[in-house]
Amino acid sequence: MSLYMEEEGDVTLPFDTEETAELVITAALEYEGCPYEAEINLLLTTDEDIQEMNHMFRQIDKVTDVLSFPMLEYETPGDFSPLEENPQGAFNPESGELMLGDIVISKDKVLSQAEAYGHAPRREYAFLIAHSMLHLFGYDHMEEEQRLTMEKKQNDILENIQILR
Repeated sequence: MSLYMEEEGDVTLPFDTEETAELVITAALEYEGCPYEAEINLLLTTDEDIQEMNHMFRQIDKVTDVLSFPMLEYETPGDFSPLEENPQGAFNPESGELMLGDIVISKDKVLSQAEAYGHAPRREYAFLIAHSMLHLFGYDHMEEEQRLTMEKKQNDILENIQILR
């Protein structure tokens, strides 16, 4: 697994963000049974910058905690089997890794939501990564059944690595 991480802004999260990201991403890949080595880009940024991206890409002019930009489209969420038949553009030609997509997280939101929900910033950060990884696997939460599926998967991933509330 390759994680390409960038960080913007003055806010510093009070834990090792790269180590935690690698732990959660690896757990998510294993949980979903991804049969390939994968590549993920992660940007840690500010409320101001994520609001600008949210407006630019989703036409929603407000701050959000996380944005997910999947590189793949799935007929069935988490089903990697069609890649065997049609791998066109899914793999990095240099590394051979599956290019899952990009995750953008607001460090300001990590801190404020952790406080609001009464848990550690590391737990909030891990939750946002698990949530975003599921989006990169094709899951969504627009309908109640989808939301419940995502919630269970997020909780299972975090329980598997013992990052609990």
